Amino acid sequence: MDVRCYNPPHFGHPLGWLSRDHRKTITIDGVVSFVTGLCIGQMWAGDPARHLEPWRDTGVEVRGPAVADVEAAFADAWAAAGRPLPGDAVREASAATGDVSLRVVATIPNSAGLFRLDQLVAALARDTLWLSDAYFAGTAPYVQALRAAARDGVDVRLLVPGASDIPVLRPFSRAGYRPLLEAGVRVYEWNGSMMHAKTAVADRRWARVGSTNLNVASWMGNRELDVIVEDERFAEQMEEMFLGDLENATEVVLVRNRVRAPGAATGRRRPATSAGGSGGRVMAGAVRVGNTVAAAIGNSRVLEPVEANIALIAALLFAGVGALAFVFPRAIAYPIAVFAAWFAGALLYRGLTLYRSARK
Repeated sequence: MDVRCYNPPHFGHPLGWLSRDHRKTITIDGVVSFVTGLCIGQMWAGDPARHLEPWRDTGVEVRGPAVADVEAAFADAWAAAGRPLPGDAVREASAATGDVSLRVVATIPNSAGLFRLDQLVAALARDTLWLSDAYFAGTAPYVQALRAAARDGVDVRLLVPGASDIPVLRPFSRAGYRPLLEAGVRVYEWNGSMMHAKTAVADRRWARVGSTNLNVASWMGNRELDVIVEDERFAEQMEEMFLGDLENATEVVLVRNRVRAPGAATGRRRPATSAGGSGGRVMAGAVRVGNTVAAAIGNSRVLEPVEANIALIAALLFAGVGALAFVFPRAIAYPIAVFAAWFAGALLYRGLTLYRSARK
């Protein structure tokens, strides 16, 4: 039995610690693959003794020629970590086993293929666009794409967790609700322990399931893997599942210029927290903070009232850093020196590696 797990290297990439392999796949004997949002963790099983419900997630079983694409994506990630897999490790595409049209989309860091695809789908949707996401922190272009779709009459809905395993990120996600709600996008918060699914279904004919969240960390920083399905029967099943999820969700509404989820406190359980893998989520939150701070300083756009908390938190952080620099200047200088040394070492390692490869 050949069992292999992949963990990406970070040294040699100065900001590599912000990037990670976020894919969640299993391939067995070149016959069947599972592409999901599920991780290997107790949270997905729940803990009845502590009254913790299992996390809500979504995955698909893939058979046929696409299994070879999932294996090829794993082989590429494995080669990025070190020695490539043997030539015969990845099997050739098998014969079709059904009539569902799908494709495997494997993204890599420093690319934005799926970001462009998500924007394209938002632009092409004519009837419905229903999204589920665990760590929503949409960039301004994507938020504008959703707003434009809703204003064109598309039924745009976004389902997100009501309680997150990274509590500090929840205000950043909610800061993005208001512009969506004002344009007619309907936002729902899941009432269970944690909603971790990453799905999309559009016009009852196109659907996406996989590991990619709607934030800059997934779109541009991580290795992600999703399955794109173009099949009316599958899309109908995805819509039915989405509507079923809404039965356990609370719709967020605008009341007196405030974003409010009526009755949201009832029925929600505290999610089991995750011990690791939050670098990308922190990056997404940092981008949200950066957008708010940049807008406040440069007066580049009108700030929403819901962004007040972010602006105040950023002000306190800057004040704290400034006070620390005055009282304990070394406390600021030493981290900067360490960061600069790490950056220099990583760039030197990368440069020497490229130089040696060029001389071969």
